[in-house]
Amino acid sequence: MAILLLAEHNNRQLNAATAKTLTAALAIGGDIDILIVGFNCGAAAEEAARFGGVRKVLIADAAHLAQKLAEDVANLAQPLMAAYDAFVAPATADGKNIAPRLAALLDIPQISEITAVLAPNRFERPIYAGNAIQTVESTSAQNVITVRPSVFAAAPTGGGAMIESINVPATLGLSSFHSERLSQSARPDLGAARIVISGGRGMQSSENFKILERIADKLGAAVGASRAAVDAGFAPNDYQVGQTGKVVAPELYIAVGISGAIQHLAGMKDAKVIVAINKDTEAPIFQIADYGLVGDLFEILPQFETELDKAAG
Repeated sequence: MAILLLAEHNNRQLNAATAKTLTAALAIGGDIDILIVGFNCGAAAEEAARFGGVRKVLIADAAHLAQKLAEDVANLAQPLMAAYDAFVAPATADGKNIAPRLAALLDIPQISEITAVLAPNRFERPIYAGNAIQTVESTSAQNVITVRPSVFAAAPTGGGAMIESINVPATLGLSSFHSERLSQSARPDLGAARIVISGGRGMQSSENFKILERIADKLGAAVGASRAAVDAGFAPNDYQVGQTGKVVAPELYIAVGISGAIQHLAGMKDAKVIVAINKDTEAPIFQIADYGLVGDLFEILPQFETELDKAAG
């Protein structure tokens, strides 16, 4: 068994999703090579080489790969797959963009967002917004797999894999990069935060979300939101947690004014500890919460903030 793992990075350093995806690849077993695709991305390749259990790191460095456009990356990976049994990528925006294109070029099915490895060709993945777990067994000679990083621990470092530069084909010219706008925040990234505090429609306004932001800053937490809160304009899109937002699995998830629609639960139910604050005793969020507090959030949150200030003082 030989596995080619697509690394997630920003051309300077690896994203945490890479180490977690590597854990899944190690569970599949066999020789694992990491593919670094980008421009001036040598530092990311050196970081990947330090992971334990990696045979070698392949680096494809070219100006037209700086933004890792899916068509060009899939075109690059297709001939490489002649030497591999599986292509594994994190289920991030890039991974979910590239993997299906590669699967189509190879004319093989894709197995999406696995959450457990049962055997080299058998996996678990959530379906029906996370309300059921499907066991999938592949009969294909090759597999293209995306991994839900939030459910896997990061792979350890301590290795010393060799780095090998590979030839890069010319761009296909099927797509081009226009622009990007990156949100800047001193808070932890929502997908990697140890603590997340999220607000729902019960927050009533964007102004009230500032209460959550103050509490998040005191806790060192990220701020999230339900789709209902985002659709109402209370919070920006990049706060959204759920089936159509970000999937998180923090150590502590605090849900404030969130009823608990299945689409939201699909994005946070793997949190280790879930605390729900809601005035509706019948809210579905209480069915999965480890701790539930029934009451008016506009009375509870100021008390919570006061106690945090006392603890800090």
